[in-house]
Amino acid sequence: MSTPHDVTQLLVAWCEGDQAALDKLLPLVNAELRRLAGRYMRRERKGHTLQTSALVNEAYLRMVNQQRVQWQNRAHFFGIAAQMMRRILIDHARRYQYEKRGGGAVKVSLDETAAVTDARAAELLAVDEALEKLTAIDARKGRIVELRFFGGLDLAETAEVMGISSPTVQREWRAAKAWLHRLLTDGDAEDI
Repeated sequence: MSTPHDVTQLLVAWCEGDQAALDKLLPLVNAELRRLAGRYMRRERKGHTLQTSALVNEAYLRMVNQQRVQWQNRAHFFGIAAQMMRRILIDHARRYQYEKRGGGAVKVSLDETAAVTDARAAELLAVDEALEKLTAIDARKGRIVELRFFGGLDLAETAEVMGISSPTVQREWRAAKAWLHRLLTDGDAEDI
């Protein structure tokens, strides 16, 4: 059984150029990455063309190819993983809408296109756009939403990643949810 300290030590060693640390890291973080991906995929429509394993693999590949990241600890790693998974799903939804409108002129069968609905793709893109607007107004609240909602981190983990207190995370999480709700339901949320 690994501890958060083990993961942190391997992340630091990897940042310092130890490739063996990277090989040891995957088995330690794989279960948590799968849990995180499973949380994302449960929100998707059944039959989604992107599977949990593919989401984990794609996120992990993107993360190991990051050259400029100085991994701080386990929570930082999983915060970045959550961000990567969100981006992968958003890219997938955008590709679906692009292809649906004839972009790329790639022919697919009806069974393949049924996996992502217009409503689900539009909903995912609307949430992404709302989160981008929130982040433009208040980057910290945007990051909290990303870590809590998309990343599945609890208050303490989010506070650790952000370097702020749990009560601050809780207060800003509540304000951000209310602002996003107003924007997504009324289309109007000027101040936060």
